[in-house]
Order: sequence, then structure tokens, then C-alpha cells
Amino acid sequence: MQKRPLILVTNDDGITAPGIRCLIRVMNEIGEVVVVAPDSPQSGMGHAVTLNSTLHCEPIHIDNGIQREYTCSGTPVDCVKIARHEVLKRTPDLCVSGINHGSNSSINVIYSGTMSAAVEAGIEGIPAIGFSLLDYSWEADFEETRDFVKKITLNVLKNGLPKGVVLNVNIPKLKRDEIKGIRICRQAQARWQEKFDRRISPQGRTYYWMTGKFINEDVGEDTDEWALANGYVSVVPIRFDMTAYNVIEELDKW
Repeated sequence: MQKRPLILVTNDDGITAPGIRCLIRVMNEIGEVVVVAPDSPQSGMGHAVTLNSTLHCEPIHIDNGIQREYTCSGTPVDCVKIARHEVLKRTPDLCVSGINHGSNSSINVIYSGTMSAAVEAGIEGIPAIGFSLLDYSWEADFEETRDFVKKITLNVLKNGLPKGVVLNVNIPKLKRDEIKGIRICRQAQARWQEKFDRRISPQGRTYYWMTGKFINEDVGEDTDEWALANGYVSVVPIRFDMTAYNVIEELDKW
């Protein structure tokens, strides 16, 4: 009898978020599932780790699934680290993170707790995928993502990933039969143009709310932003080696 793969599931929206509950159900169809996820929302934490306070990681029972689950007081990256070194008895065959409530395409990948958890797994030598749905609503219909999540997961388990590479998967907010397919893409060269809403509290202190406008000047039809805007699931292979190799020779001339 073939052994079922061991799959670590995490996220940044918190262990009770609808996105991770859907992802857990899909992964239960594929392998043995262990969940280690934040006890509260950790969106936008990027690759932050907890250094100046204690971490708590405790078993929890949320639904009637067959998975083992643990809630962690730390960041998404903390969850992967503590899962790998304290919770799991062996290295998992795969780590999946998400399904995130909202986009992690383009430049969003560097801010994303969802993707940082996947990257941390990749650093540990674990094949990893981050999944996101372009719907920020808590009531988002994640069931529409199931077929794509399962197909991509099975392909990674079958074929593996190159060393140092994880997948960033974004799914448009469409019905299953409206999505045209899956496209392998590059990350669009886009950015956020920030603006701060300055206010005064009743106590007289100045405080700020950060807002922003997403600026995409990349007109390429091979990008994740183009794919999503045109009804495709985008899959971007990303590397956590951030070296600009093409610049080394030029800098050597200095």
C-alpha cells in the first residue's frame, strides 16, 4: 500500500479563516494533513519572526476533519519553523499555505505572510505552494478553487520543484466554469503608491491610516496580472535567492 504524503498546512489569515478550512478539506483528499497556523490574523507580516517574546503552540480541535491541528501565537513563518522542528516527526512532503483572502500577485508577494510561509518551507527544503483567491471577503466562495488547488498540488507532489523554488498561485474571483485555465507566468513589475490618511485622536495624538493605489505599468501578456485580469489562474515560480546575478559582473568593474 502506497504511503500517503505528509502535508503541512498553514496560512496568514488565522486558523479559523474560511480559506484555510477549504484548503484543509482538499488536502485531506490527498494525504496525511497536519495544520499549524496562527491563532489570529497575520496578513502583511512578510517574513517576520518572533524574537522578543515567547511562542505558544497548542493542539486545537475545530471541525470534524481527520487532520491534526495546532494553533500558534506567532507569525506564519514561526508556524512553519515550529511545525518543522517541534510538531512534525519527519520532514513533510509538501507545505501549502492559504487559501489567502485576497491577491498575492505581483509585488504583493514580498509583503505576504501567506507566501512567506511557503518560502520558509522552501528554505527548509520542503516543496511549497502559496494559494490566494482574489476575494477579500470573509464570505468568499473558496469551493470554486478546489479543482485548481488539487490539480496543482498533485502535480507538485508528482514532479517536485527545483531547489530554491516555490509556487505563488493566484485564482481570479470567478465561477469554476468561467476560469479559462492555468497559466505559468512571471511576476508583473508593479508597485503600490502609498498615501497616509492623517487624523487626530480624541486625546490629541496624531495617527495615520495607510491607504494606497496599485500601479501596474507592465503591459506584458506573460505576467500574473495579465492572466488574472483575463480569467486565468496564475502560477509564478519564485526564488528566495534574491541575488541580482546579472549585475555582479558590472559591479566588479567598479
